[in-house]
Amino acid sequence: MANKAYKFRIYPNDEQKILFAKTFGCVRFIYNKMLSHKIKYYEETKQQLNNTPAQYKAEFEWLKEVDSLALANAQMNLQKAYHNFFRSPKTGFPKFKSKHRNRNSYTTNNQKGSVSIENGYMKLPKIGLVRLKQHRLIPSDYKLKSVTVSQTPSGKYHASVLFEYENQIQEQTTQTFLGLDFSMYELYKDSDGNEPQYPRYYRQSEKKLKKEQRTLSLMQKGSKNREKQRIKVARLHEKIANQRKDFLHKQSRQIADIYDCVCIENLDMKAMSQCLSFGKSVSDNGWGMFVTYLKYKLEEQGKRLVKVDKFFASSQICNICGYKNMATKNLAVRAWNCPGCGTHHDRDINAAINIRNEGMRLVTV
Repeated sequence: MANKAYKFRIYPNDEQKILFAKTFGCVRFIYNKMLSHKIKYYEETKQQLNNTPAQYKAEFEWLKEVDSLALANAQMNLQKAYHNFFRSPKTGFPKFKSKHRNRNSYTTNNQKGSVSIENGYMKLPKIGLVRLKQHRLIPSDYKLKSVTVSQTPSGKYHASVLFEYENQIQEQTTQTFLGLDFSMYELYKDSDGNEPQYPRYYRQSEKKLKKEQRTLSLMQKGSKNREKQRIKVARLHEKIANQRKDFLHKQSRQIADIYDCVCIENLDMKAMSQCLSFGKSVSDNGWGMFVTYLKYKLEEQGKRLVKVDKFFASSQICNICGYKNMATKNLAVRAWNCPGCGTHHDRDINAAINIRNEGMRLVTV
Protein backbone atom coordinates (compact mmCIF):
# COMPACT_ATOMS: atom_id res chain seq x y z
CA MET A 1 0.00 0.00 0.00
CA ALA A 2 1.11 3.55 -0.73
CA ASN A 3 -0.05 7.03 0.26
CA LYS A 4 -0.65 10.11 -1.84
CA ALA A 5 -1.83 13.59 -0.86
CA TYR A 6 -3.90 16.06 -2.89
CA LYS A 7 -4.22 19.70 -1.88
CA PHE A 8 -7.50 21.51 -2.58
CA ARG A 9 -8.69 25.06 -2.01
CA ILE A 10 -11.79 25.26 0.21
CA TYR A 11 -14.25 28.13 0.67
CA PRO A 12 -15.90 28.10 4.12
CA ASN A 13 -18.80 30.44 4.88
CA ASP A 14 -18.65 32.93 7.77
CA GLU A 15 -19.99 30.45 10.31
CA GLN A 16 -17.53 27.78 9.22
CA LYS A 17 -14.64 30.27 9.43
CA ILE A 18 -15.54 30.84 13.09
CA LEU A 19 -15.55 27.05 13.68
CA PHE A 20 -12.19 26.69 11.95
CA ALA A 21 -10.72 29.50 14.06
CA LYS A 22 -12.06 27.81 17.21
CA THR A 23 -10.53 24.47 16.18
CA PHE A 24 -7.17 26.06 15.39
CA GLY A 25 -7.21 27.74 18.80
CA CYS A 26 -8.20 24.58 20.70
CA VAL A 27 -5.50 22.53 18.99
CA ARG A 28 -2.90 25.16 19.85
CA PHE A 29 -4.21 25.41 23.44
CA ILE A 30 -4.18 21.66 24.12
CA TYR A 31 -0.68 21.32 22.65
CA ASN A 32 0.70 24.10 24.88
CA LYS A 33 -1.19 22.91 27.97
CA MET A 34 0.01 19.33 27.62
CA LEU A 35 3.59 20.45 26.96
CA SER A 36 3.53 22.69 30.04
CA HIS A 37 2.36 19.82 32.23
CA LYS A 38 4.95 17.45 30.74
CA ILE A 39 7.72 19.91 31.60
CA LYS A 40 6.45 20.47 35.14
CA TYR A 41 5.99 16.73 35.78
CA TYR A 42 9.48 15.91 34.54
CA GLU A 43 11.04 18.64 36.73
CA GLU A 44 9.31 17.15 39.79
CA THR A 45 9.71 13.39 39.12
CA LYS A 46 12.34 13.08 36.37
CA GLN A 47 9.83 10.88 34.48
CA GLN A 48 7.80 11.42 31.32
CA LEU A 49 4.11 12.22 31.63
CA ASN A 50 1.61 10.51 29.31
CA ASN A 51 -1.32 12.93 29.31
CA THR A 52 -4.30 13.03 26.89
CA PRO A 53 -6.78 15.71 25.76
CA ALA A 54 -9.62 13.87 27.58
CA GLN A 55 -8.07 14.85 30.92
CA TYR A 56 -8.66 18.53 30.22
CA LYS A 57 -12.23 18.46 28.91
CA ALA A 58 -13.79 18.50 32.39
CA GLU A 59 -11.97 21.72 33.29
CA PHE A 60 -12.19 23.31 29.83
CA GLU A 61 -15.62 22.29 28.55
CA TRP A 62 -15.28 24.32 25.35
CA LEU A 63 -12.79 21.69 24.12
CA LYS A 64 -15.82 19.43 23.57
CA GLU A 65 -17.12 21.81 20.89
CA VAL A 66 -14.37 20.92 18.39
CA ASP A 67 -13.35 17.73 16.59
CA SER A 68 -11.87 15.31 19.14
CA LEU A 69 -9.61 13.73 16.51
CA ALA A 70 -7.99 17.13 15.86
CA LEU A 71 -7.03 17.26 19.55
CA ALA A 72 -5.86 13.64 19.45
CA ASN A 73 -3.59 14.38 16.50
CA ALA A 74 -2.13 17.38 18.36
CA GLN A 75 -1.36 14.99 21.24
CA MET A 76 0.33 12.52 18.87
CA ASN A 77 2.47 15.27 17.32
CA LEU A 78 3.56 16.48 20.75
CA GLN A 79 4.27 12.96 21.98
CA LYS A 80 6.39 12.22 18.93
CA ALA A 81 8.39 15.45 19.28
CA TYR A 82 8.81 14.89 23.04
CA HIS A 83 10.05 11.32 22.67
CA ASN A 84 12.35 12.28 19.78
CA PHE A 85 14.09 14.80 22.03
CA PHE A 86 14.87 12.16 24.67
CA ARG A 87 16.11 9.76 21.99
CA SER A 88 18.28 12.41 20.34
CA PRO A 89 18.62 15.85 22.00
CA LYS A 90 20.00 17.24 18.74
CA THR A 91 16.43 17.28 17.38
CA GLY A 92 15.58 20.05 19.84
CA PHE A 93 12.95 20.32 22.56
CA PRO A 94 9.29 20.92 21.52
CA LYS A 95 8.37 24.61 21.46
CA PHE A 96 5.18 26.28 22.58
CA LYS A 97 2.91 27.33 19.70
CA SER A 98 2.36 31.06 19.32
CA LYS A 99 -0.98 32.47 18.23
CA HIS A 100 0.73 35.02 16.01
CA ARG A 101 3.71 33.14 14.60
CA ASN A 102 2.46 29.63 13.96
CA ARG A 103 0.63 28.36 10.89
CA ASN A 104 -3.03 27.68 11.63
CA SER A 105 -3.75 24.04 10.87
CA TYR A 106 -5.21 20.85 12.26
CA THR A 107 -5.50 17.22 11.15
CA THR A 108 -8.51 14.93 11.44
CA ASN A 109 -8.93 11.27 10.44
CA ASN A 110 -11.64 9.62 8.40
CA GLN A 111 -13.66 7.25 10.59
CA LYS A 112 -16.66 5.51 9.04
CA GLY A 113 -17.18 8.25 6.46
CA SER A 114 -16.73 11.23 8.81
CA VAL A 115 -14.62 12.85 6.07
CA SER A 116 -15.65 12.64 2.43
CA ILE A 117 -15.59 14.51 -0.89
CA GLU A 118 -18.77 14.62 -2.94
CA ASN A 119 -20.44 16.97 -5.46
CA GLY A 120 -17.98 19.82 -5.01
CA TYR A 121 -18.10 19.74 -1.20
CA MET A 122 -15.93 18.31 1.55
CA LYS A 123 -17.57 16.94 4.69
CA LEU A 124 -15.62 17.58 7.89
CA PRO A 125 -16.47 16.62 11.51
CA LYS A 126 -18.10 19.46 13.50
CA ILE A 127 -17.81 21.73 10.43
CA GLY A 128 -20.21 20.18 7.94
CA LEU A 129 -20.10 20.56 4.16
CA VAL A 130 -17.46 23.04 2.96
CA ARG A 131 -17.36 24.18 -0.67
CA LEU A 132 -14.37 22.70 -2.45
CA LYS A 133 -12.48 23.52 -5.64
CA GLN A 134 -11.66 20.06 -6.96
CA HIS A 135 -9.08 20.47 -9.71
CA ARG A 136 -8.51 16.75 -10.32
CA LEU A 137 -10.47 13.52 -10.23
CA ILE A 138 -9.75 11.03 -7.48
CA PRO A 139 -9.44 7.37 -8.62
CA SER A 140 -12.22 5.13 -7.33
CA ASP A 141 -9.78 2.73 -5.64
CA TYR A 142 -8.27 5.48 -3.48
CA LYS A 143 -9.22 5.30 0.21
CA LEU A 144 -9.43 8.59 2.12
CA LYS A 145 -7.35 8.39 5.30
CA SER A 146 -7.06 11.89 6.76
CA VAL A 147 -7.27 15.59 5.94
CA THR A 148 -5.23 18.55 7.17
CA VAL A 149 -7.03 21.91 7.06
CA SER A 150 -4.77 24.97 7.02
CA GLN A 151 -5.11 28.73 6.69
CA THR A 152 -2.48 30.83 4.91
CA PRO A 153 -1.32 34.20 6.31
CA SER A 154 -3.41 35.90 3.59
CA GLY A 155 -6.57 34.20 4.90
CA LYS A 156 -7.08 31.46 2.31
CA TYR A 157 -8.09 27.94 3.38
CA HIS A 158 -6.69 24.69 2.01
CA ALA A 159 -7.32 21.01 2.66
CA SER A 160 -4.52 18.50 2.15
CA VAL A 161 -6.19 15.11 1.74
CA LEU A 162 -4.23 11.89 2.28
CA PHE A 163 -5.31 8.82 0.30
CA GLU A 164 -4.19 5.20 0.51
CA TYR A 165 -4.02 3.07 -2.61
CA GLU A 166 -2.63 -0.19 -3.91
CA ASN A 167 0.86 0.45 -5.23
CA GLN A 168 1.22 -1.46 -8.50
CA ILE A 169 4.04 0.54 -10.07
CA GLN A 170 6.58 -1.63 -11.89
CA GLU A 171 10.17 -0.46 -12.07
CA GLN A 172 11.18 0.41 -15.62
CA THR A 173 14.34 -0.62 -17.39
CA THR A 174 16.81 2.25 -17.08
CA GLN A 175 17.88 3.34 -20.57
CA THR A 176 18.01 7.15 -20.66
CA PHE A 177 20.09 9.12 -18.12
CA LEU A 178 20.30 12.83 -17.35
CA GLY A 179 22.75 14.62 -15.07
CA LEU A 180 21.82 17.89 -13.35
CA ASP A 181 24.33 20.30 -11.84
CA PHE A 182 22.92 22.86 -9.39
CA SER A 183 23.23 26.45 -10.59
CA MET A 184 22.66 29.52 -8.47
CA TYR A 185 20.90 31.48 -11.19
CA GLU A 186 19.58 29.05 -13.82
CA LEU A 187 18.42 26.46 -11.22
CA TYR A 188 20.52 23.82 -13.00
CA LYS A 189 22.45 22.93 -16.13
CA ASP A 190 21.99 19.44 -17.52
CA SER A 191 24.31 17.00 -19.22
CA ASP A 192 22.69 17.77 -22.60
CA GLY A 193 23.75 21.42 -22.32
CA ASN A 194 20.29 22.79 -21.49
CA GLU A 195 19.29 25.23 -18.77
CA PRO A 196 15.74 26.23 -17.73
CA GLN A 197 16.30 30.02 -17.48
CA TYR A 198 14.73 30.31 -14.04
CA PRO A 199 12.89 33.67 -13.77
CA ARG A 200 14.02 34.34 -10.14
CA TYR A 201 10.58 35.43 -8.96
CA TYR A 202 11.68 36.75 -5.56
CA ARG A 203 14.30 39.00 -7.11
CA GLN A 204 11.71 40.35 -9.56
CA SER A 205 9.34 41.30 -6.73
CA GLU A 206 11.97 42.29 -4.17
CA LYS A 207 11.68 46.05 -4.74
CA LYS A 208 7.89 46.03 -4.41
CA LEU A 209 8.07 43.69 -1.42
CA LYS A 210 10.51 45.97 0.41
CA LYS A 211 8.21 48.94 -0.13
CA GLU A 212 5.15 47.12 1.23
CA GLN A 213 7.07 45.71 4.20
CA ARG A 214 8.44 49.15 5.03
CA THR A 215 4.91 50.54 5.01
CA LEU A 216 3.81 47.71 7.31
CA SER A 217 6.62 48.37 9.80
CA LEU A 218 5.54 52.00 10.21
CA MET A 219 1.92 51.21 11.06
CA GLN A 220 0.57 51.02 14.59
CA LYS A 221 0.33 47.50 15.97
CA GLY A 222 -3.24 46.34 16.49
CA SER A 223 -4.76 48.83 14.04
CA LYS A 224 -7.10 47.80 11.21
CA ASN A 225 -4.88 49.45 8.60
CA ARG A 226 -1.91 47.41 9.79
CA GLU A 227 -3.93 44.20 9.44
CA LYS A 228 -4.92 45.20 5.88
CA GLN A 229 -1.30 45.92 5.04
CA ARG A 230 -0.19 42.62 6.63
CA ILE A 231 -2.58 40.73 4.34
CA LYS A 232 -1.24 42.69 1.36
CA VAL A 233 2.33 41.65 2.17
CA ALA A 234 1.23 38.05 2.79
CA ARG A 235 -0.50 37.90 -0.60
CA LEU A 236 2.65 39.15 -2.30
CA HIS A 237 4.74 36.44 -0.61
CA GLU A 238 2.09 33.88 -1.54
CA LYS A 239 2.18 34.95 -5.19
CA ILE A 240 5.96 34.55 -5.33
CA ALA A 241 5.73 31.10 -3.74
CA ASN A 242 2.99 30.01 -6.16
CA GLN A 243 4.97 31.24 -9.19
CA ARG A 244 8.00 29.31 -8.01
CA LYS A 245 6.02 26.11 -7.35
CA ASP A 246 4.31 26.31 -10.75
CA PHE A 247 7.64 26.67 -12.56
CA LEU A 248 9.28 23.84 -10.61
CA HIS A 249 6.32 21.49 -11.12
CA LYS A 250 6.35 22.06 -14.89
CA GLN A 251 10.13 21.70 -15.14
CA SER A 252 10.22 18.49 -13.10
CA ARG A 253 7.31 17.04 -15.10
CA GLN A 254 9.14 17.60 -18.41
CA ILE A 255 12.24 15.80 -17.14
CA ALA A 256 10.34 12.93 -15.47
CA ASP A 257 8.39 12.19 -18.67
CA ILE A 258 11.50 11.97 -20.86
CA TYR A 259 14.25 10.33 -18.79
CA ASP A 260 14.37 7.01 -16.93
CA CYS A 261 17.03 8.06 -14.44
CA VAL A 262 18.07 11.51 -13.24
CA CYS A 263 21.38 11.99 -11.42
CA ILE A 264 22.06 14.91 -9.06
CA GLU A 265 24.50 15.89 -6.31
CA ASN A 266 23.46 15.26 -2.71
CA LEU A 267 23.85 18.89 -1.59
CA ASP A 268 23.19 20.37 1.87
CA MET A 269 20.80 23.14 0.81
CA LYS A 270 20.11 24.27 4.38
CA ALA A 271 23.78 25.07 4.95
CA MET A 272 24.03 26.82 1.58
CA SER A 273 20.93 28.95 2.26
CA GLN A 274 22.54 30.23 5.48
CA CYS A 275 25.52 31.66 3.61
CA LEU A 276 25.44 35.48 3.76
CA SER A 277 26.90 36.00 0.27
CA PHE A 278 24.42 33.94 -1.77
CA GLY A 279 21.86 32.52 0.67
CA LYS A 280 19.01 34.63 -0.74
CA SER A 281 19.64 33.34 -4.28
CA VAL A 282 19.69 29.73 -3.03
CA SER A 283 16.34 30.22 -1.29
CA ASP A 284 14.88 31.93 -4.36
CA ASN A 285 15.56 29.16 -6.87
CA GLY A 286 14.04 26.41 -4.69
CA TRP A 287 16.41 23.57 -5.62
CA GLY A 288 15.36 21.44 -2.65
CA MET A 289 11.69 21.78 -3.61
CA PHE A 290 12.56 20.92 -7.23
CA VAL A 291 14.33 17.73 -6.13
CA THR A 292 11.31 16.72 -4.03
CA TYR A 293 8.93 17.22 -6.97
CA LEU A 294 11.26 15.41 -9.37
CA LYS A 295 11.71 12.45 -7.03
CA TYR A 296 8.03 11.63 -6.58
CA LYS A 297 7.22 12.23 -10.25
CA LEU A 298 9.93 9.76 -11.26
CA GLU A 299 8.88 7.18 -8.68
CA GLU A 300 5.26 7.35 -9.84
CA GLN A 301 6.43 6.07 -13.23
CA GLY A 302 8.82 3.43 -11.86
CA LYS A 303 11.86 5.60 -12.62
CA ARG A 304 14.82 6.58 -10.45
CA LEU A 305 16.52 9.60 -8.90
CA VAL A 306 20.16 8.90 -8.05
CA LYS A 307 22.10 11.14 -5.66
CA VAL A 308 25.85 11.37 -6.12
CA ASP A 309 28.03 12.11 -3.09
CA LYS A 310 28.51 15.86 -2.56
CA PHE A 311 32.30 15.36 -2.26
CA PHE A 312 32.49 13.87 -5.76
CA ALA A 313 34.78 16.22 -7.78
CA SER A 314 32.30 16.78 -10.61
CA SER A 315 33.60 20.26 -11.54
CA GLN A 316 37.29 19.31 -11.53
CA ILE A 317 37.30 16.19 -13.72
CA CYS A 318 37.42 16.32 -17.52
CA ASN A 319 34.57 14.13 -18.76
CA ILE A 320 36.62 13.16 -21.86
CA CYS A 321 40.00 12.03 -20.50
CA GLY A 322 39.54 12.10 -16.72
CA TYR A 323 42.17 14.78 -16.02
CA LYS A 324 41.61 16.48 -12.64
CA ASN A 325 42.01 20.25 -12.80
CA MET A 326 42.49 21.62 -9.26
CA ALA A 327 42.20 25.22 -10.54
CA THR A 328 38.42 24.79 -10.90
CA LYS A 329 38.07 24.78 -7.10
CA ASN A 330 37.87 28.52 -7.62
CA LEU A 331 34.17 29.20 -8.35
CA ALA A 332 35.16 32.18 -10.51
CA VAL A 333 36.47 29.74 -13.16
CA ARG A 334 33.40 29.27 -15.36
CA ALA A 335 35.18 27.72 -18.37
CA TRP A 336 38.51 25.96 -18.86
CA ASN A 337 40.60 24.04 -21.37
CA CYS A 338 41.68 20.56 -20.34
CA PRO A 339 45.54 20.27 -20.20
CA GLY A 340 45.21 16.55 -20.85
CA CYS A 341 43.16 16.45 -24.07
CA GLY A 342 42.64 20.13 -24.94
CA THR A 343 38.82 19.98 -24.70
CA HIS A 344 37.12 23.28 -23.86
CA HIS A 345 34.64 22.90 -20.98
CA ASP A 346 31.78 24.92 -19.66
CA ARG A 347 32.15 24.38 -15.91
CA ASP A 348 28.51 23.49 -15.18
CA ILE A 349 27.85 21.34 -18.26
CA ASN A 350 31.05 19.37 -17.63
CA ALA A 351 29.98 18.85 -14.02
CA ALA A 352 26.51 17.68 -15.13
CA ILE A 353 28.05 15.13 -17.51
CA ASN A 354 30.33 13.82 -14.74
CA ILE A 355 27.35 13.56 -12.37
CA ARG A 356 25.44 11.61 -15.02
CA ASN A 357 28.38 9.25 -15.60
CA GLU A 358 28.84 8.68 -11.86
CA GLY A 359 25.11 8.07 -11.47
CA MET A 360 25.19 5.50 -14.28
CA ARG A 361 28.09 3.77 -12.52
CA LEU A 362 26.17 3.65 -9.24
CA VAL A 363 23.09 2.20 -10.93
CA THR A 364 25.02 -0.61 -12.60
CA VAL A 365 27.03 -1.53 -9.48
